[in-house]
Amino acid sequence: ARYDVQYGFCDVLVVGSGPAGLTAALTAGRAGAQVVLAEQDAEFGGSLLSDNSEVLERWRTDALAELRGLANVQLLPRATVQGLYDGTQMTVAQHMENGMLLHVIRSRTIIVAAGATERPLVFANNDRPGVMLASAVKTYLHRFALAPVSRAVVATNNDSAYQTAFALAEAGVAVTVAEARSVPSGDLLAQAAALGIAIFPNTGIADTLGDKQLRQVKLQGRHSVAIDCDVLAMSGGWSPNVHLTSHGGIRPRYDETIAAFVPGGFAEGHFAAGAALGHFGLLAAVRDGEEVARKAISLCGISKSPAAMDTPAVREDRPYKIGVATPAELAKPGKAFLDFQHDVTAKDITLAHQEGFHSVEHLKRYTTLGMATDQGKTSSLNAIAMMADLRGLGMEAAGTTTFRPPYTPLTVGALAGRSVGKHFRAVRRSPLHDWNAANGCTFIEAGPWMRAWYYDWAGNTPETAYIKEMELVRKGVGIADVSTLGKIDVQGPDAAEFLNRVYVNGFAKLPVGKARYGVMLNDDGVVLDDGTTSRISNTQFYMTTTTAQAGEGMSWLEYLLQCHWTDLNVHVASLTDEWGGMAVSGPDSRKALELAFPDADVSNEGLPYMGVKDIAFGGTTVRLLRLSFSGELAYEVHCPANFVTPLWEHILRAAAPLGIKPYGLEALASLRIEKGHVAGLELDHRNTLDDLGLGKMAAKEKPFIGKELRLREAYQAPERWSLVGLELLEPEKKLRGASILFAATDEIKGHGRGYITSVTWSTELNKFIALGLYQGGLKHEGEEIIAAFPLKDEQVRLKIVSPHFIDKEGARLHA
Repeated sequence: ARYDVQYGFCDVLVVGSGPAGLTAALTAGRAGAQVVLAEQDAEFGGSLLSDNSEVLERWRTDALAELRGLANVQLLPRATVQGLYDGTQMTVAQHMENGMLLHVIRSRTIIVAAGATERPLVFANNDRPGVMLASAVKTYLHRFALAPVSRAVVATNNDSAYQTAFALAEAGVAVTVAEARSVPSGDLLAQAAALGIAIFPNTGIADTLGDKQLRQVKLQGRHSVAIDCDVLAMSGGWSPNVHLTSHGGIRPRYDETIAAFVPGGFAEGHFAAGAALGHFGLLAAVRDGEEVARKAISLCGISKSPAAMDTPAVREDRPYKIGVATPAELAKPGKAFLDFQHDVTAKDITLAHQEGFHSVEHLKRYTTLGMATDQGKTSSLNAIAMMADLRGLGMEAAGTTTFRPPYTPLTVGALAGRSVGKHFRAVRRSPLHDWNAANGCTFIEAGPWMRAWYYDWAGNTPETAYIKEMELVRKGVGIADVSTLGKIDVQGPDAAEFLNRVYVNGFAKLPVGKARYGVMLNDDGVVLDDGTTSRISNTQFYMTTTTAQAGEGMSWLEYLLQCHWTDLNVHVASLTDEWGGMAVSGPDSRKALELAFPDADVSNEGLPYMGVKDIAFGGTTVRLLRLSFSGELAYEVHCPANFVTPLWEHILRAAAPLGIKPYGLEALASLRIEKGHVAGLELDHRNTLDDLGLGKMAAKEKPFIGKELRLREAYQAPERWSLVGLELLEPEKKLRGASILFAATDEIKGHGRGYITSVTWSTELNKFIALGLYQGGLKHEGEEIIAAFPLKDEQVRLKIVSPHFIDKEGARLHA
């Protein structure tokens, strides 16, 4: 199946194409309004399709022909309006030949002409095959030319079912009417007598008999007899389809005259017509449709007055009369179903009342009534009536459940449309992607990004290539694409105060031209993200975040400014796509920059550790940051995205005598493990500052997000899992990420005492090393533990060490 989403706009959206909908659409269309007419059926006409009147069929086809001839009218067959959102925006799910098209339509006005749904009666074994709604029998007869074999029983408490009885009799079927009321309308009695229909007043259905199909109906009341029949057509009245009118929060009200709920009101620009409004009758529907259409086009500011509608030449509507049977009296022994899809019976309603589930919302959830695909369209009113009777309440007091979109079941595919796979989460590429692709790079998916994994100058597999790339950085100089880092421009008079509240460490007094590593917590006291922020001027800061948290970090900052600290004069803007960056790392990195930027002072004095400076180069601004993710002397070079590739190539050419080459993500990640830097695998929104060994960073005097909750007892428990370094003691074995950690004396089962977060081969130590989280952390330093990998039934011995495997004093960083 193919799914797609289409956005549209119109002046008038008409829901339903019965007589009210056709009239409304044609009236608005004649006035020149942009009209969309949505009909869930494959054909337009609504209730008209189930009538055999030649006059009505001619009226329907004439109206449709005129609508199809109007260029300003769009007809949507097989299209169900699923929901009303945000004023006058509606979603319309249209079935197509090979899938579904979801229309998202913003209409200036909406006319709901969705008709009404017939209700069943409640009696024993009312789910037997052959028991049908009276309107369904009429539809089979007139629309599909299908009739019962010989005999039918029509059970009703209202006048509408007589049209089915008359149609059956005219088709040669013997008909008996079980009339719940004592005195049916006189004209109906006369017409029934003329057609040879037997009417039993004050009579209901006691039971049905039959094996795989209906064979007999037992009546109760004044006429307690058994009647052989092929079909039982039942009608318990009609419920206006008020669902769409309630999606905006306006609850329906109960109308005693029709024994049903009707719309409780309308927002501006919303209207209803015909049976959806509780006005039953063809001429009433036509009048309603024309009236509300004229109101809608007036509201749209359309001055043209449309021609009046031609009224079908039929007799005047007869008043809708209904007599409501007491629901509790219908709950006789046997399975009397209210919800035919979820098999909810009258006894279930009684039991819910006994158990105290009196509210209609509680009743729904206790019994699952109305939770199937029809969402209670046929069953809910009977259930509400039963519960109201058991509680001694009126129907208005009992109320309805809350109606929510979608109106009918909707596939997830329809909601997604084409937004699946790469179309849902588009592939992101750095400004250097094309250069990398052309220069022997193998890529890897890292979240939404395609990142440089390794380069073929170092090897043909990641296992061999990253080791050579690491050796290059440790002994010479390499260059890596770090454009995927989140980059946020923070500006304003209160920028320093803002960052001082966001980060756990102080930023208020950070000097201009300096960078600082910072950690931010969420309001639960858990680490949200880390990164470096540089002060460019007194009122401007340049923040970098991890690649994974770039979007969430930006959203967090905006949320704080818009919802909590509205008094701060600060603006934030994402530069992640506007700027790119590269890391130049290794003992020879300063020499490389001196060759690339001979006019810039990148000495220890000119650009000390954690120093920042902007330089002019090649007609653009280049930002030099002396930062290190590798643990070596290193710099980051940032510039506008369209200048990244030329600058990258310039540095490679200028520093070629030093043997500079690019290195990829695998080597970059391995270098940071050797240095003991935490990254995404450790920053998983479950760990605190203290878990990651960063507790000493937190300022004691200033307030910051998460300050109080990070000190809660559970977060300070001495046996929490916290960061440790791990060395493999069995070089002939392999150390695997996500292995479960156990003490040497533990039984190897369960969740253990921690797990490995990151693992690599160390070119410095010539062994496998890892970072992990272990219960009690570094107080177990020097102990031997076990790492178990149950998927391969492997166990290896490890030693707990400091997570900083190289250069613990930081001499290389400050070289």
